[in-house]
Amino acid sequence: MNDDDLLRYSRHILLDDIGVEGQERIAASHALVLGAGGLGSPVALYLASAGVGRITLVDDDVVDLTNLQRQIAHTEARVGQRKVDSAREAMLQINPRAQVDMVPRRADAALLGTLVAQATVAIDCSDNFATRHTLNAACVRHDVPLVSGAAIRFDGQVSVFDPRAHSDGERAPCYACLFPPEVQPEEVRCAVMGVFAPLVGIVGSLQATEALKLMASAGRSLAGRLLLIDALDMDIHTIRIARNPQCPVCGDAARLQSSTTTPLSAAEACDSRVTRR
Repeated sequence: MNDDDLLRYSRHILLDDIGVEGQERIAASHALVLGAGGLGSPVALYLASAGVGRITLVDDDVVDLTNLQRQIAHTEARVGQRKVDSAREAMLQINPRAQVDMVPRRADAALLGTLVAQATVAIDCSDNFATRHTLNAACVRHDVPLVSGAAIRFDGQVSVFDPRAHSDGERAPCYACLFPPEVQPEEVRCAVMGVFAPLVGIVGSLQATEALKLMASAGRSLAGRLLLIDALDMDIHTIRIARNPQCPVCGDAARLQSSTTTPLSAAEACDSRVTRR
């Protein structure tokens, strides 16, 4: 770290649980952020401001006027721009040295498989169950911790799904343990149900908190716990999540099958439409 870094990140360095070593770990980390909307906006801004070494943003959408009520990375002047471009501009205004890779594509299994394999941590800021399950499967396959968040109306939730084995050999549950992929839930979108603007900021900030803790190896993560937020009554509590040994994604049988399957090569899994600047 140079003198400018020591000054810029001094308030992190003053924290005993982070310090210089933790900040250096953050600077050496690569965060994958899936979605640059309501949740992805605060996540991307906080990761950039905190000095994460490399941030990859994945989103195929463009900024719309209806986004501006809650998606704080975007402005009216950037309506019509790709969200990844708009978010990158906002991130660089905060930290001009941030390295931001933009992927203006809709995420699929092949793309996420490649991107997750390169990441230190993945942050799910998407808005549908199919994408969340696809990202979760990639994280389990590559042993990459996943920070998950969701918000609708006045209700939010945050958790960490960390497939890495604990020191005792035990593993935490994955997203599919909590929401089995064979169960088809009713899709609820803020375009239909609405969402309270500050709620996505709360959830996104908590996601950034958990991601930075994982990168800095600080504190205890939300792995094995689900944090629930009722913003209307301002009731916040956590519940325990149990790992499902028969989980089709992280269960013992699924892991054994995955270990005997030949993974996709980078050439098969991704194309050149990843934009780096």
